[in-house]
Amino acid sequence: MSYQVLARKWRPRKFAELVGQEHVVRALTNALDTGRMHHAYLFTGTRGVGKTTIARIFAKSLNCERGESADPCGECAVCTAVDQGRFVDLLEIDAASNTGVDDVREVIENAQYAPARGRFKVYLVDEVHMLSKPAFNALLKTLEEPPPHVKFLLATTDPQKLPVTVLSRCLKFNLKRLLPEQISGQMRHILGAENIAYEDAAIAELARGADGSLRDGLSLLDQAIAYGGGSLRVDDVRAMLGSVARGQVLGLLQALAAGDGEALMAECTRIASFSPDFGGVLDDLASVLHRIQLIQLVPGYRPEDNGNDDSALIELALQLAPEDVQLYYQIATSGRRDLALAPDARTGFEMAMLRMLAFRPADGGGAPAERPSAGTAARATTPAPRAAAPVANERMHMASVAEPSPARAAPVPPVAAPVTAAPAPRAPVAVDARALPHWESLIEQANLRGPLGQLAQNAVLRDREGHTLVLALQPIHMHLAVEPMIGQMEERVGQALGERVKLRFVEEHGAAGQTPAARAATARVAAQSAAEQAIEEDPLVQSLKREFGARVVPQSIKPFEH
Repeated sequence: MSYQVLARKWRPRKFAELVGQEHVVRALTNALDTGRMHHAYLFTGTRGVGKTTIARIFAKSLNCERGESADPCGECAVCTAVDQGRFVDLLEIDAASNTGVDDVREVIENAQYAPARGRFKVYLVDEVHMLSKPAFNALLKTLEEPPPHVKFLLATTDPQKLPVTVLSRCLKFNLKRLLPEQISGQMRHILGAENIAYEDAAIAELARGADGSLRDGLSLLDQAIAYGGGSLRVDDVRAMLGSVARGQVLGLLQALAAGDGEALMAECTRIASFSPDFGGVLDDLASVLHRIQLIQLVPGYRPEDNGNDDSALIELALQLAPEDVQLYYQIATSGRRDLALAPDARTGFEMAMLRMLAFRPADGGGAPAERPSAGTAARATTPAPRAAAPVANERMHMASVAEPSPARAAPVPPVAAPVTAAPAPRAPVAVDARALPHWESLIEQANLRGPLGQLAQNAVLRDREGHTLVLALQPIHMHLAVEPMIGQMEERVGQALGERVKLRFVEEHGAAGQTPAARAATARVAAQSAAEQAIEEDPLVQSLKREFGARVVPQSIKPFEH
């Protein structure tokens, strides 16, 4: 007997065997069980999600010799004929190759005759959107009022091209793209039944490569089994698909977090040595960035697959600032779209990675930015703050926030961009490792940024017990004190103090107003109030108000930041 491909051999024969389309199965099952069946159904969705499979099962349910049922026997002559594609009352029409009005007229004429073997004559029109406009017009009347023994089952991947007159005459079911977990589950079931050895990582690669289509996934599975000589190994699958291991993608992000251009290009070269699909690499990078962002911003989230990369993902979540993760994700997805415009795929991929490096903030991520040295890639840095303007100029700057009122519109002399009032600089507090340290200064010296900084800024240093620092947190912030973050913070604080330390977090309801975050918020409010008051009391601003009816725009006033 000749070999039968997996996609055909394991094609569902009953509704219960379908994967991922429970909403359609439920509606059709209820219709069949209650006898409330429509005369025309439209199934939409991407390729390989089960449109024609559902239509065939539905036709079998209507004509099973044991009676109409949502659970056809699968054994009678009718069920067997449908499964083998030779049931005379199931007419499958490929609209892509039968687009003309003459083809449709033939269908209409034959529809008047009673079924030869079954109770219903079922017309399955695949890719129905390919029919010509005259063909649609010829079909409309029969589609609206078909003979009682006729059912129309229409399938399409592009419902937007269907005339509204056709859409209004059908019950529409939108079939979903399958999730990688659903595809990988079906693959494991099939491989177990076929007695084929496999690695879970190989299944995961194939499920991602299927892109929501179970049929495509099973075709890839067939190809991978042949490529691997009868077994399924992850290295073989990656070589076949042109994909790379997640560790390679993590290496790119680790180089970005360190701001190391040389290491970044070395990782790009290493990835290129596998001759990968660079678009797929950028997709994988975007997927990893998505998971990193979930770790950073969703309390209690843990990586889903619990694989060996969990610790690396958590480490990157601590090193990268959340806004940088968003930027990298945007560059990865836009770079994916722009690959076709690049001189070649590798150049487009490397430029996307260099764009991430170029726009990396000087103090972004976890580590402090360093001035680029010879041989390393330069990255964008923020300019140093300007010296304070003279008092006379500052008054002119402040006046620029005044606007004339509509009632007394008068020309106002052009002035420069506003510079707002500057609060007095705060003197740094030294950290003494032998005494109880000042917590805010210790945060700065330990360079606690990103999620680590969020945890530190919302904590209050209560006590020091030998080498243990006792930190108080409000109950709403206790979820931040998880083991990976605590260990990272202990390492950085210990480096700042010059000794090994342990951190112990305790829950305290009264810690809210004493945290660095609360003091910083209070200082910002005070600075804003002082800046607004300084503008209001400035003689030049008061003069503009009196003479020109100007007003101060509150949103334009910002305290000067050193």
